[in-house]
Amino acid sequence: MTKRKLKQKHGYIRTGGGVLIFNKEKKVLLMKRGIESENEAGWWSKPGGAIEIGETAIKAMKREIKEELDIEINIWGYLPHTDHIIKKENQCWIAINYLADIKFGNPRIMEPRKCEEINWFSLKKLPRKLTQSTREPIKYYLNKKYIKLH
Repeated sequence: MTKRKLKQKHGYIRTGGGVLIFNKEKKVLLMKRGIESENEAGWWSKPGGAIEIGETAIKAMKREIKEELDIEINIWGYLPHTDHIIKKENQCWIAINYLADIKFGNPRIMEPRKCEEINWFSLKKLPRKLTQSTREPIKYYLNKKYIKLH
């Protein structure tokens, strides 16, 4: 059997994830990706990022959310993953998706070159330019295709 290596910016398939964070009004927190984001600048996405070596997916998401938004979250649900293939940018991600609410803090932009804007959106009035790794988990959530973790 021949091993095939996917040529891309990073030289390998990356693993990351993101979190649909809800407030008491059942609105979801989204971020508009900035010029220094790894991909899809100008598009809206759920907060999240790459999983580092030695990190669990949940720990990585909590760390990324703290770094990006200065909040602590309570992850309460798990959604199916997203195979996020970005042909234009020669990237391939496996995105692990979670559901959460805010445990502590008020969201604020901590990395302004990676995130231009944050806002709460009704699931009935979402921005047009949503990343695939945000559209799919929202669809799963609306169709109740998730697992409650506690």
